[in-house]
Amino acid sequence: MIASEKMALILFLLLAASPYVLEIVFLVRYINNKSKKKNAAKIFVSKPAFAIHTIAAAGIICFLYALLIEPYWLEVKNITIETEKISSAELRIVHISDLHCEEKIRNEKRLVEEINALRPDVIVFTGDSLNTSDALANFKKTMGDLKAGIGKFAVRGNFDVWNWRDLDLFGGTGFELLDEDTVKVEKNGESFYISGLSCKKPSEVKKVLADVPGDCFSIFLFHYPDLIKDIDNLNVDLYLCGHTHGGQVAIPFYGAIITFSKYGKKYESGMYKVGETILYVNRGIGMESSPAPKVRFFSRPEITVIDIKPKTK
Repeated sequence: MIASEKMALILFLLLAASPYVLEIVFLVRYINNKSKKKNAAKIFVSKPAFAIHTIAAAGIICFLYALLIEPYWLEVKNITIETEKISSAELRIVHISDLHCEEKIRNEKRLVEEINALRPDVIVFTGDSLNTSDALANFKKTMGDLKAGIGKFAVRGNFDVWNWRDLDLFGGTGFELLDEDTVKVEKNGESFYISGLSCKKPSEVKKVLADVPGDCFSIFLFHYPDLIKDIDNLNVDLYLCGHTHGGQVAIPFYGAIITFSKYGKKYESGMYKVGETILYVNRGIGMESSPAPKVRFFSRPEITVIDIKPKTK
């Protein structure tokens, strides 16, 4: 976590805790005055106390919303990219990331229903599969139930590399794991290249992309947005990633509090044009493992639908 995010997190926690600390202060004063047989009730009905009560109640409502509603409220984002590199073919890509599956099923069934109804040509997953090894069956069933007309491709995220490197995450799911690999897919006689890199080997990015033809539309899969500056002068039209969860907790008009990206909030979620490359940072489906709270606030779980079409003349 970079320094600015640490400061933002500390400030947020202090502000979030302050009304409840003040409520405790009011309670202590109330008990103290009552023991002295003074009028204790006025402590709780004064204008400053009423304002604190209102803020504290609003905080509880926000927490319940973040705990019980938003984590289950899938958003389908639709994006169209026009390119001169194709003349007639149209490719539909569905991008998902950061499932963070657990034994408890949350969005997995709905995810499959939503994606299959979209009839994608290609499905890509940009890493972080499980929070616990006990969720492997849930993850594999979910991934296996997803349908794509041309193919399904995945890369490993930091959780997959650090915690689950010995697990067969994708066997039997129909997903092809890309680890320093490039594949060519075709639709209506036109070619698209999809390259993927495990987050364990970021230094191999130029090697992976070196042989991608410059006249074909190229898609690069990586868990972090952190390589966006490293692909300059390489043929990457679309860079798809996740990892940030859109902050998982975001503040209106400010956005993500923390992203765990080396660029901080610069590429926190959504679409960015960086040089000749379109970068898309998916907010993910699941949530961080414990002890992080299982909440989402102003950062709904996301399915991204990307339609690549010929440039309109």
